[in-house]
Amino acid sequence: MSSVTRPRREADFARFPSSTPIVIDNGASTFRIGWAGEAEPRLSFRNVVQRPRHRSTGETVSIVGDTDPSLMKFFDCTRSAVRSPFDDDVVYQFEYMEYILDYGFDRLGANSEVGHPILMTECECNPSFSRVRMSELLFETYGVPSIAFGIDNAFSYKYNQKLGNCNEDGLAISCEHGTCHVVPFLKGQPVLGACCRTNVGGFHITDFLRQLLSLKYPYHMASITWDKAEELKKEHCYIALDYMAELQIFKNNKEEADEKMRYWQLPWVPPPKDEPPSEEELARKAALKEKASQRLRDMAAAKRSQKIVELEKQLSYLEEVMEQLDEAEEQEATAILGRSGYLSQQEIKSAILKATQSLRKAKGESNGNDEKTDASAADKYPLVSVPDETLTPEQLKEKKKQILLKTTTEGKLRAKQKRAEEEALREKQEEKRRAENPELYLEELRSRYSELSEKFEQRKRQKVNGGQTNGNHSSSGGVGRGERLNAAQKERMRLLASAAFDRGKGEDTFGMRDEDWLVYNKMSKDNDDDSNDDDESELVRIASKLQEIDPTFVSKSEAVQLTPEPPKIRPLTAEDYRIAIGIERFRCPEVLFQPGMIGIDQAGIDEMVSISLRRLMEDESVKERLCQSILVTGGSSLFPGMIPRLESGIRQYRPYLAPLKLVRAADPILDAWRGAAAFAASSKFGKQTFSLADYREHGENLFHRYNIVYSP
Repeated sequence: MSSVTRPRREADFARFPSSTPIVIDNGASTFRIGWAGEAEPRLSFRNVVQRPRHRSTGETVSIVGDTDPSLMKFFDCTRSAVRSPFDDDVVYQFEYMEYILDYGFDRLGANSEVGHPILMTECECNPSFSRVRMSELLFETYGVPSIAFGIDNAFSYKYNQKLGNCNEDGLAISCEHGTCHVVPFLKGQPVLGACCRTNVGGFHITDFLRQLLSLKYPYHMASITWDKAEELKKEHCYIALDYMAELQIFKNNKEEADEKMRYWQLPWVPPPKDEPPSEEELARKAALKEKASQRLRDMAAAKRSQKIVELEKQLSYLEEVMEQLDEAEEQEATAILGRSGYLSQQEIKSAILKATQSLRKAKGESNGNDEKTDASAADKYPLVSVPDETLTPEQLKEKKKQILLKTTTEGKLRAKQKRAEEEALREKQEEKRRAENPELYLEELRSRYSELSEKFEQRKRQKVNGGQTNGNHSSSGGVGRGERLNAAQKERMRLLASAAFDRGKGEDTFGMRDEDWLVYNKMSKDNDDDSNDDDESELVRIASKLQEIDPTFVSKSEAVQLTPEPPKIRPLTAEDYRIAIGIERFRCPEVLFQPGMIGIDQAGIDEMVSISLRRLMEDESVKERLCQSILVTGGSSLFPGMIPRLESGIRQYRPYLAPLKLVRAADPILDAWRGAAAFAASSKFGKQTFSLADYREHGENLFHRYNIVYSP
């Protein structure tokens, strides 16, 4: 599946005789294939392969070239990346190369075998290993009768020489997808011993642009894909004549920098505005709320009815047991109690009273306060009113415990009542003092409020940070839980630990003495020092008094609540979805002249010209003649400003006032294929090929002495 220039044409393939060569420009970026002698290739697509799985069938498919986004949604591409058969413009992955050749020959109209001579382009000084594997693939898989290889730069230079753009002696600067080459030509022939290569090309520019934009806009990384970066590079990037001067423009001259800025607007949908709901919407929500409330009420009524039935059954059973106990004798009564699970008639009476109150509550009937108190006491301390003669030793222990706890609780209630009476008396006294001297009363309240506030804050800090007096702090400043406990809590923890440690040691004699049960009073959390609660309630009372007297008074708790909340997250606007491309426009193509910007320690293309001229070992007149005919080709040569920047850079390595002329190829992208197609249509093509018979006779040794095609 791929987007191609033309559909499969079997009729066209059959129309050409078997002696007509097929021309393939096997570039690292684009694969072009067509017939010799034609002006345009029949097929052109990206030289990549992808093998995703179909979402429904799970079948793995091979996708060659450009992809259609509307069709890719049917495939799972998360586990398959886009693969290229090239590594620095040299073919290494011949498995992917076979997929690409299959697709190209199929769209050209070939069936099982190709049966036509092949002319294929390659980069300068291509390794013999790559050429051997490519020939083996074409001979063994596709039945090609003969093959010839040629340098793409040489074809482009000779084609432009025919057009009059360059001379017989000159230089070819090729800025390709993965590499850049400089090749000198003498008398129309390339001097391969003097050529120069740098592993920087259009791929590195695109990848550098993608990385810069991803770092600049990390929240839009999903939108900044490699394909989109390639598109932005072709549309907006240019080469600065003076890189440092261009940087100063963006640093100092804001107006000129704004003119050079380019913007890419990502899709953005404005958030919906919060409008007040209409009356119909409010009525609909009210109806839904009422419906839900009615459903909950029905569920509660059903549950209450079920509970009433269960309580009535329980009450009926307990009354029946009481009747049996009243009529039965002592031994029979003991058996009835054993079957019912109760210890005494008093316990059954308490259960009947509790069930009766629960039943009245479930039915919505009111209970008296005295009955509630009695029921609560009987429920909490059921053994207090049971005679000692009817209890076992274990029950006697439990009864003593309940008596002690009941006495303690009643004492607390009496103390609470006493505090309430004292509070009422204090209120009367304060009202009297307030009437006598309001200003003095207000000052006393404020002083008392400040004192309690400081005491309360200090207590809170101690709970968080621990005490500062025992010296048991760790080196990190942290404290243990025991350092944050008050005296009552520490004593309770000691008693609990002691009880757990003594459990199971010897005979258990606990409870034989009445004072043993005082331990429960100390262990009870209800017996903690209530000073914290008292201080807090007193603080609240004084604050309310101060607010009553002084309307401008604000308590500390309210002051904390009135602290303004931090600003909420700003809603995203169209500006947040706009990607600005400024310095990146000329910074990314600058890697062609300064590869060290991306960590490649090699020469730039302007310095490569000087290196190539030094390798020629010719006199200065020959070098001057070469510099008067410099052809710039390749896809990266299309950047605006490429020719002036190259001329400026090369002049730095040439003598003062030395002649220099640079020209861009007529079509930097297609000239290599057109030059190869013109040569394949000439009579010299057959002398430059080697056949299948030669390959089978000589094997790999044939390629070590094979001279590549470079001239018609």
